[in-house]
Amino acid sequence: MADTLQFDLVAPERRLASYAATEVQIPGAGGDMTAMAGHAPTITTLRPGILRVVHNGETDEYVVSGGFAEITDDGVTVLAEQSLPRAEMTQDVYDDMMVEFRQQYEKAKSNFENEPGPVDDAAKLIADMVAVGTHIGLDPKQSNFG
Repeated sequence: MADTLQFDLVAPERRLASYAATEVQIPGAGGDMTAMAGHAPTITTLRPGILRVVHNGETDEYVVSGGFAEITDDGVTVLAEQSLPRAEMTQDVYDDMMVEFRQQYEKAKSNFENEPGPVDDAAKLIADMVAVGTHIGLDPKQSNFG
């Protein structure tokens, strides 16, 4: 059994990473998980959070807003809805994302008036992104949904 696994991170706008890693810490929708060589094959949805990848004694961090992770015998592939290296997540970028997520929430409220599922999902996305921003030292400005 090898000590490394192949890690690939792809977002719609670009491939962010592709290299051998010793562990990948994944913000799974059902809870955080760490994938290492020999991990059981798994597919999970992502919640907004920090994806950490350990390789060559270094740790790379990526902010993800959602998506999927597939763990196979060969490695980990993450298909992110949106993702940036943590170093690229500036206050301005974060503010723009929060505006977009609040617009999605308002749209869900108007489109799904009597269907709480999509509205709740949009509200949870905002709450999770507020937590991510706070965790990495960014100001979420207005954390309410109004």
